[in-house]
Amino acid sequence: MKLSQYGYEFSPDLLAKYPTENRDDSRLLVLHRNTGKIEHRIFKEIINCFEENDVFIYNNTRVFPARLYGNKEKTGAEIEIFLLRELNRDLRLWDVLVDPARKIRIGNKLYFGDDDLLVAEVIDNTTSRGRTLRFLFDGSYDEFKAALYNMGETPLPKWIRDKVEELDEERYQTIYAKQEGAVAAPTAGLHFSKHLLRRLEIKGVRAAEITLHVGLGSFRTVDVEDLSKHKMDSEQIIVDQLAADAVNAAKMLGRRVCAIGTTVMRAIESSVSTDSMLKPIDSWTNKFIIDPYQFRVADSMVSNFHLPYSTQLMMVAAFGGYDNVMNAYKVAREEGYRFGTYGDAMLML
Repeated sequence: MKLSQYGYEFSPDLLAKYPTENRDDSRLLVLHRNTGKIEHRIFKEIINCFEENDVFIYNNTRVFPARLYGNKEKTGAEIEIFLLRELNRDLRLWDVLVDPARKIRIGNKLYFGDDDLLVAEVIDNTTSRGRTLRFLFDGSYDEFKAALYNMGETPLPKWIRDKVEELDEERYQTIYAKQEGAVAAPTAGLHFSKHLLRRLEIKGVRAAEITLHVGLGSFRTVDVEDLSKHKMDSEQIIVDQLAADAVNAAKMLGRRVCAIGTTVMRAIESSVSTDSMLKPIDSWTNKFIIDPYQFRVADSMVSNFHLPYSTQLMMVAAFGGYDNVMNAYKVAREEGYRFGTYGDAMLML
């Protein structure tokens, strides 16, 4: 497969700027993989597509306030820092993206907050935009983390809108978010309300939670036409025994296993046994899933409508069938579905 095969007629008007008033009132396009048949529903009606002892796999990662604004020493130039990953707790080392990065050098100091409460020193240039910072802070680790997060802002993707609003602090998290560590939300899970989860539980649809801390690598622009040459950034995944047991029990009963989002699919396909059962894991994955690919754990999947040329679209097309998915995206555009993080959803059965 080539990069050019994953383009489609796209307009920024397709992107949802705001979420629906109620999480489960977004639209749901149902794609039947075997026939290509398409149905149009409301997301809360997903419950009608599943039965007792089926299992949904959710990504319980929690987004932290990863975007900070500060100033460069001497010049006072404004800079934006995007926290990516904590490298060393004791040394206060973080991998970050810096914007603008052009004039940020090793040894530069960056100042954040009122009265320059936080100071960071650039100690490494890792990529054209990336840096490693050492935060200079005399207090305890808990005090440092509190100061860091109090200054941080919800890292809403800027292609949605420039200004982060109060509603984003709650709506840019899934309602089951627990394990802090993501810099972007697992968007397929944003459609689930507490009421819908309760209805699924009453019906006997089981829940399994895994963790994949979403990094920016999933959103990095693919810049090679030959997709075999594209490399994904690594992301941390955790699948515990409880989740593996729930998924494997459903598989052994011949029940449906539904991956809620591309992050879940990447996590479970990174830890599967030779007999297609899910294994516990606490590791990192840079798995890049593209057609042709044999999926071995889930037989259904929920996904938002992704941007052209994105790795998420490539995975969705591998699961749903390239022709099926590209046609579904065409239908979604014609029917006025909303694309992107706060947009509508697609269920592939």
